[in-house]
Amino acid sequence: MKNKHNKKTNPKKPLNKALQLSGAGIQMGGTIYFGFLLGKWLDKNLGINFLEEIVTLLAIFLAMYSLIKQANKIND
Repeated sequence: MKNKHNKKTNPKKPLNKALQLSGAGIQMGGTIYFGFLLGKWLDKNLGINFLEEIVTLLAIFLAMYSLIKQANKIND
C-alpha cells in the first residue's frame, strides 16, 4: 500500500513538547529576573528611581513575546 501523504511526517511526541514548553517557562522567569536586576543596578548607579519598574516591564513583554513565539514554533 502506498502512503497517501507525499511528505514525510514526523509527529512530535507530547512529552517532547511538554519539555520544550517547560524550558521556555524557565527561560521566561530568567528573563524577567535579570531584567529586574538590571533595572535595580541602573537605579543604583544612575540615581534614578523608576528604571527598575520600566526595565522589569520591558523584560516581561520580551519574555511573553518569546514564549508565544516558541509555543507557535513547537505547535507547528
